[in-house]
Amino acid sequence: MTGTQRVRVCVSEQQGERVKTKVMWGLLVLLLLTGITWAQGGPEKTVADLEHKWLESQKTNNPELIAPYLADKFQMMEADGSLTSKADYLKAAKAIKYSSVDYSDLKVTVFGNTAIATGIYRGKGTNGGKPLDETERFTDSWMKMPDGKWQCVASANTSLKK
Repeated sequence: MTGTQRVRVCVSEQQGERVKTKVMWGLLVLLLLTGITWAQGGPEKTVADLEHKWLESQKTNNPELIAPYLADKFQMMEADGSLTSKADYLKAAKAIKYSSVDYSDLKVTVFGNTAIATGIYRGKGTNGGKPLDETERFTDSWMKMPDGKWQCVASANTSLKK
């Protein structure tokens, strides 16, 4: 091997090591960014947090907390099968005074810009002065709007036997 050939081999090996190092750093950065996104939870966590905000609005008897997160054309199917608009839901929610309310079995599944949240709601208190004691399974449909914010577009409730 001549001196020129040895220099070329050394230069090629050095370039190869630089490429390997750059690739390794690139992969490390990609893994870190993926980990940060995973830790933040992505849209599943965002929608779960909104469900907890809804629960907080019920616990504090303050439906205005959830109002901005309900789409203008929001529809709720009540356990009796009746449909309620956003305005009617917020009006009815103001009449309910909870002594206790909780969610369990909350699950969020995301399909692109749509998320489905399911869970079990248990509420006790009064509704318009009448006793309230209900347990329902709910399905909430959330959409990521063009402005990037999530809003609930539909909710359906089914009474569960106690």
